[in-house]
Amino acid sequence: MSRNNDERSGAHPSADAPVAAVAQTAQSNSMGLNFVVPTEHVELPSRGRMYPSGHPLHGQETLEIKHMTAKEEDILTSRALLKKGIAIDRLLQSIIVDKRVNVDDILIGDKNAIIVSARQSAYGDEYTTKVTCQSCGTVSDHTFYLSQNSIVHPDEVEEPQFDRTENGTFLVNLPKTGYTVEVRLMTGRDEKWLAKSMEQKRKANLGETTMTDQMRRFIVSVAGVTDKVQINGFINAMPAIDSRHLRNVYKQLTPNLDLTQDFSCPSCGAEAQMEVPFTSDFFWPQQ
Repeated sequence: MSRNNDERSGAHPSADAPVAAVAQTAQSNSMGLNFVVPTEHVELPSRGRMYPSGHPLHGQETLEIKHMTAKEEDILTSRALLKKGIAIDRLLQSIIVDKRVNVDDILIGDKNAIIVSARQSAYGDEYTTKVTCQSCGTVSDHTFYLSQNSIVHPDEVEEPQFDRTENGTFLVNLPKTGYTVEVRLMTGRDEKWLAKSMEQKRKANLGETTMTDQMRRFIVSVAGVTDKVQINGFINAMPAIDSRHLRNVYKQLTPNLDLTQDFSCPSCGAEAQMEVPFTSDFFWPQQ
């Protein structure tokens, strides 16, 4: 989740947030048995403000999703879907109530919030996984709590280093070259493209170009130039100080779910802030 996407509370109401009402949908089978499937409304980090007019999430602050069932667990354990890397997307498409919403067209931050909410309602608030201490390198089990999160929204950034445009894009001034770069928010479709590109390069034994590939996806123009060939050339030659500034500002302007929590190494005692990692344990907890 590109980022390694939060939202990533947008995923589940925190202690300070109002508790959303939980609705229910009924499913039946040929025997006439009715099963009540609970639903809940996920608070979207974008608050629906970043979607164009006509998008089903335009102006929508929440999205209704069903709680996971055995059907969704089948999706998560499908070898074919896992091999293609689309199991999570299929899961999300299955639990989203409004079928007008396409997972590929959801902003990455909103998608992260939905993923966290789905995991929390299915397997609980606690998420235990292995983490590596950055000080001593010790690998240990650590428990994160998914309800301990907050929403990051560009309207609430102190001293923003970007300007919004009428087209829903953002303008960022680079400190070294002085160029103004226009960027857009990435969606699930971009995330899927990046994952596919990374896999293709891995198979071809090519070096990773994750940062530049991401910039190629979200940069709309540089100094008013929209030609992709020229933009790619600029990205490859961009001074490191400009590259870092652009990445940092892009993180600020992206609505997302912040799942950063405290970590204390049981081996060396080092304390640090750690972002909740989305590992294979996330939807496949050891029980």
